[in-house]
Amino acid sequence: MGYQCYYFCGECDRPADHSYIVPEAFYRHPDIDAITQTVFNGEWGKLHQSRKLHPEFETLYQDNFSIYIRSSKISKQIQDLKNYFKEHLYQFAYKFHLETLIVENAVTIPVNIPLGLAITEFIAETGFPVVAHHHDFYWERQRFLNNSVQDYLSAAFPPDLPSIHHVVLNSMQAKQLASRVGVSSMIIPNVMDFDTLPQIPDDYTRSVRSDLGIDSGQYLILQPTRIIQRKGIEHAIELTRRLNLPAELVISHASGDEGTSYEKRIHEFASLLGVTVNFVSEIISNQRGLTDDGRKIYTLEDIYPYADLVTYPSAIEGFGNAFLEAIYYKRPLVVNNYSIYETDIKPKGFKVVEFDGFISDQTLNQVRDLLEHPEQTQKQVEFNYSLARRYYSYTMLENRLRLLLSECYGERL
Repeated sequence: MGYQCYYFCGECDRPADHSYIVPEAFYRHPDIDAITQTVFNGEWGKLHQSRKLHPEFETLYQDNFSIYIRSSKISKQIQDLKNYFKEHLYQFAYKFHLETLIVENAVTIPVNIPLGLAITEFIAETGFPVVAHHHDFYWERQRFLNNSVQDYLSAAFPPDLPSIHHVVLNSMQAKQLASRVGVSSMIIPNVMDFDTLPQIPDDYTRSVRSDLGIDSGQYLILQPTRIIQRKGIEHAIELTRRLNLPAELVISHASGDEGTSYEKRIHEFASLLGVTVNFVSEIISNQRGLTDDGRKIYTLEDIYPYADLVTYPSAIEGFGNAFLEAIYYKRPLVVNNYSIYETDIKPKGFKVVEFDGFISDQTLNQVRDLLEHPEQTQKQVEFNYSLARRYYSYTMLENRLRLLLSECYGERL
């Protein structure tokens, strides 16, 4: 659209002359991660060192609400980091002569509280035009509900300031944001470049199926997500087991930022049902390459064309990247009726196999029909692609962005 973009972040793969890197902006930086673990994992009856730090004020501390109380040391650390980030934000905006900030989830999900506070204060102090793109609100994640930073969450996740234009992924988020924060928002769902057909698989990918552990004559069932609880991966394992067809399940990613307990559970569940699950995160990355032991590394774009079926059994999603990816690569799809799919995606008319919280005989029959009648399945995936091109294309995104920028600046005359 003719705009030049610059990046403020903790880790960066963008050109150095367009990037402003502050290591602590990365949510996994040790200092930031320690704060997050402390403020969202309090224990009843413990006051996070406050009594030790201020023994003269012993009588002020109350045990009744201790899970919601943070130490003054944490408060100071958050405020010091907030001021540190804010100084860098001023430098960032000045260095690159910025006109607009597009904030990606940093004032939405509270995994870097000092950064969110710093962005909020920077906007409050400058009146900078901002597009705040929200993906995951804290009230949508159970792990953030009990915390000792509700004052910070209310102030900055997200903030209510006049120069901020809020963007959400779905209609339910728009309603919640209006109800909880009192601000309006624009709905822009996830998109893909449906005006450009996916690339045809090249020679590099000819060994994909064997490298993923799929034998000749077996169906490749792909679960293209991280291994986290809300993804409902047990359903994909059960589906694979009950199909009674030669098939193996491939899970593309590891556990990510929500711990490894659920990943252990998935290993145990697969073993219990006698299902072969191929955990292949070591050979799937953002770009091709080789592992330390010489194995090929593939991208998800390399994997999708070889999948006979994509499973998407999530219980909760902000929208559904994997849903769009499966449609883009023209793969048949099994979807749990998660709330956003039910309200925002399903009414568009996509042809997929749906289930409501459990794998029924009807689900199994529909999936077998997809796998065993590829000609009919091909008609369905082509229909889905044309539908997604209407609703989830870059063209739609460009039109919405133009409107957002005109709201920031008015119409350019």
